Amino acid sequence: MRVGYGLHSRLDVADLDGDWLPLFTVWLDEAGRRGVREPNAMVLGTAGADGRPSTRTVLCKGADARGLTFFTTTSSRKGAQLAASGHASVTFPWLVVERQVHIEGRCDPLDRADSLAYWRTRPRGSQVAAWASEQSQPAESVEELESLFAVAEERLAGVDEIPMPDRWGGYLLTPERVEFWQGGRDRFHDRVECLRGDGGWTVRRLQP
Repeated sequence: MRVGYGLHSRLDVADLDGDWLPLFTVWLDEAGRRGVREPNAMVLGTAGADGRPSTRTVLCKGADARGLTFFTTTSSRKGAQLAASGHASVTFPWLVVERQVHIEGRCDPLDRADSLAYWRTRPRGSQVAAWASEQSQPAESVEELESLFAVAEERLAGVDEIPMPDRWGGYLLTPERVEFWQGGRDRFHDRVECLRGDGGWTVRRLQP
């Protein structure tokens, strides 16, 4: 189960030009053009009060100078862990193009107005699902899940604009450390790290 790497020439530290966002945007776009399905999918890592890590995949719904945004049920396991620690990490695993980006930093709830603006763009079925599910809570059977959705769908059938549940919202991950990884021949990979400081970003190469 070993594959070789070497699609790309060496990553140049100068490509980052003192900031993480431009290269991230280029890589994200290229991943999509090269056939990565949902290139905005990222593995979100959190830890609760006990310090034990937990990961799952969520969708990045925005990347700008502030950081990354994503949306979820805030009463879920990940929501509870984010409330406990206030920090998170994400990894974009673009394995098809032999690249990944890892980002760590503070993770805080978005203002309700920002969450509501995104909520209104969601498909109706996704909105119904958010009302139907108490995310991370046990379910006795598939039939119970289907019943929960059917009940919510019926209850909201006459509602033109489905309201956003109180237990649903967005988060902003503010990067403090960003690492760009690119596969290299003989496992001699490229790793470039960006660290946020008082004066901006420091960029340096790491050994593989």
